[in-house]
Amino acid sequence: METIPYKEIDFSKTEVLIQNKIFEYYSSPILNQYSFPHAYFTKSSSEKYLKLLGDHFNKNSLNYSSNQIHSDVIVFGSHLKKGFKLDADGLISDKYNQNLWVYTADCLPIFFADKRTRNVAALHCGRKGLEKRIIKNLVKIFDNLGTSRDDLLVSIGPAISKEHYLVDKKTLKEFYRKTENKKLTIYLSKMEKNFNLSNSNNLKEQKLNQIDLKRCAYRQLLNEDISNTNIDISNLCSYKLKNEFNSWRRNKTISRQWNIICSKR
Repeated sequence: METIPYKEIDFSKTEVLIQNKIFEYYSSPILNQYSFPHAYFTKSSSEKYLKLLGDHFNKNSLNYSSNQIHSDVIVFGSHLKKGFKLDADGLISDKYNQNLWVYTADCLPIFFADKRTRNVAALHCGRKGLEKRIIKNLVKIFDNLGTSRDDLLVSIGPAISKEHYLVDKKTLKEFYRKTENKKLTIYLSKMEKNFNLSNSNNLKEQKLNQIDLKRCAYRQLLNEDISNTNIDISNLCSYKLKNEFNSWRRNKTISRQWNIICSKR
C-alpha cells in the first residue's frame, strides 16, 4: 500500500470552434486554477493546425515542437528554429509567448508550470522516457532556474492505462529495475514488488504483464519532492477511448494527438 495515495481524476472537456472546425481538448484543474493556458487535444488536432490553435490560446506567440525520439533530452524554446526540429522529448520555456507542443499516441504528455516565475515545460514521456529519468532531468533544469518545489505544478494528461500496456516479463523487470529508486519512501504493493505479475489466466497464458506508466511517473515526481497536492493525473485512457484518441498500441497508427502549454504573463 502506498503511504501517499495515488489518484486519477476527471479533466474538464472543452470544444472550441475555429474557422468552422471544432477542436476538442481536456484540461487540468490545477493548471486552470493558476491560469496556465494549456490543452490536451483529442484526435481532432493535427500538426497542420498548430499555429491556428496556438494563436487561440496565446496570441502573437511562437509555436515550438521537436522530433521526439523517446530520449531524456530537453531543450529551451529559444533553441528551436522555425522550420527545423531538434531531437528532443522535453521543451521548456525561457521567454514569454512561447507555445510548447508535444504529440502522443499512448505515451504520457506531462506539463510542468512554476506558479511564481510562470516558466512552463512539456514532456513526451513513455516507457523509455521513464527508464531514462527525463522527469528528473527536467526538475534539475527548474532547480537551475530558481524554482521552488512548492511552486512546481505538474499535470499528466490522457495516456494508455495499465490494463492495455502489456509486455513480457523480461521487459517488465528491466522497466522496474531502471525506473524505481531504492531510496523511494513509498511502499510498493506485493504485486508490484513481484513486477506486477497479473493473476489473469488469459495474461498468464500469453505471459504478458501490465506496466502502469502514470503511476510510475507519479512515483518519480514524489521522489523529486514534488507534493502530491501539486500533481494532477488524468483518468482518460488513449487505448480505450478509440473515438477520442489515437493509440499506437491499439492499431499501430502513425496519427498523433497534440498537447500544448503556453508561457504567458
